[in-house]
Amino acid sequence: MLIWKEEYSIGVELIDAQHQHLFEIGNSAYKLLRDDFCTDKYDKVVQIIEDLRQYTQFHFKSEEEYMKKINYRRYFSQKVEHDDFIRKINAVNLDIVDENPEKYLEDILAFIFNWTLEHILQKDKLIKAE
Repeated sequence: MLIWKEEYSIGVELIDAQHQHLFEIGNSAYKLLRDDFCTDKYDKVVQIIEDLRQYTQFHFKSEEEYMKKINYRRYFSQKVEHDDFIRKINAVNLDIVDENPEKYLEDILAFIFNWTLEHILQKDKLIKAE
């Protein structure tokens, strides 16, 4: 489980709130992974993937609009990273998810948390610094 800390804040309220929501999506995956009473997790995993897909598209669009508005000089490198993330989520093979939903949950959790934390702390933090 990932807990939002003030150090993750980039100082732009709208973007920080959206980042917090990404943590919530990741934490819903974490809770599902730890739920021993749920025997068939496939539909819930698919829903988490869809939530992540839709929300990241919304968030990246919002963040990119903000970067354009402030003439952020690293906009294009950010856009490339955002597009790569979306491609990875769109490339999810649901047959593989169906074969082993728990393993896929572990993989998607690691991806969400690692990518999000690294991206926020190493890339998005620079937005406010300029």
